Amino acid sequence: MNTMDEPISVNDSETLLRRAIDIIATARTIPLSSSPMINRDEIIEILEESLNRLPDDLRKARWMLKERDEFVIKTQREADDVLDAARAQAERMVQRTEVVRAAEQRARQVVEAAETEARRMRHEVEDFCDQRLASFEIVLDKVARTVAAGRERLNGIPVSPPAEPESDAEFGNGFFDQDRS
Repeated sequence: MNTMDEPISVNDSETLLRRAIDIIATARTIPLSSSPMINRDEIIEILEESLNRLPDDLRKARWMLKERDEFVIKTQREADDVLDAARAQAERMVQRTEVVRAAEQRARQVVEAAETEARRMRHEVEDFCDQRLASFEIVLDKVARTVAAGRERLNGIPVSPPAEPESDAEFGNGFFDQDRS
């Protein structure tokens, strides 16, 4: 039975990786052996599909970085416009130095606000990317250990079970932040 023909309720790589782990974990053993019978093509198909879906999440992160850069450019343009307007007004009102000082102060405030917002967004995007990559690293490490153990079992090499984390609290009860309620 090919499990790839079944509809996937959540369209992401985590679901596929969990399915591969489940197939390997629940596979029947070969008669008179402790080696599991696993449909190699099915597991490879699931793993390749999960790898194909990983870049979608990475594209989303890149999109957020691009959006942040566009925001920084837009706010910088706005700040430049405010500064240009302040300079033009100051030139027209040379005799009124207070107006010039107020315009320059306002322009500095706008630039500082834009830079602060850009820094905040950059840190959020970097934290998001780091969290996603850490989650992918954990999932891929578990899959790699499971696949290696399965291959060793197929080759008749006794295998000690892969080391599991002491608790799910170490990883936040889920692979990804959105899994938290």
